[in-house]
Amino acid sequence: MNNVIIEIDKRYSQLAGTDCCLSCGKALSFIEIKNDDICIDLGSGKGNDVIKMAETARFVYGIDLSEEMVLKARKEAQLKNIKNARFLRAELEHIPLNDGVANHVTSNCVLNHVIDKQAVWNEIYRIMKVGGSFVISDIYATETIPEKYANDPVAISECWGGAVTKDVYMKNIINSGFSTVKILEESQPYDKGSVQVISFTITGKK
Repeated sequence: MNNVIIEIDKRYSQLAGTDCCLSCGKALSFIEIKNDDICIDLGSGKGNDVIKMAETARFVYGIDLSEEMVLKARKEAQLKNIKNARFLRAELEHIPLNDGVANHVTSNCVLNHVIDKQAVWNEIYRIMKVGGSFVISDIYATETIPEKYANDPVAISECWGGAVTKDVYMKNIINSGFSTVKILEESQPYDKGSVQVISFTITGKK
């Protein structure tokens, strides 16, 4: 593991046993799930969104880097007798699922942590069915993050050091193959760590 992955795993493993809220948006509220849909939550954390989607979807996968978060999510699903969900520990640049499996892909304030964001968007496009859609809540930086923060594993794990500008964010999505992207909601700029960021929720179809 590189230093960023180690720091993220460390931070979120510690947070797995707390009641803190780690989200920056309401991605799930924009998804219309049907009974035969397969859904994927990237950075599924304690599994709350996966369990909610499993109430309607045929099957839901939760993917997370943190071992403790995955274990916590599995326990929660077991306690609630959720049979149509599976939690996997993996890097989001290498999602361990077949091509074209998902009707919906969602994520909440997670993709900013990933170093190779283009690889993640390539994976989202790969695992999505034709006609499928994504709804992602995340942050972007109002200006390019200075290198001393962009290369700092702690700043990245704290959900700000890894943020990119809006132009870069959108370019990664388009380069992966998605032709139409729509912003569903967008916040005012706010201070995060040593920079300013904006929270937003976006959607697109394959």
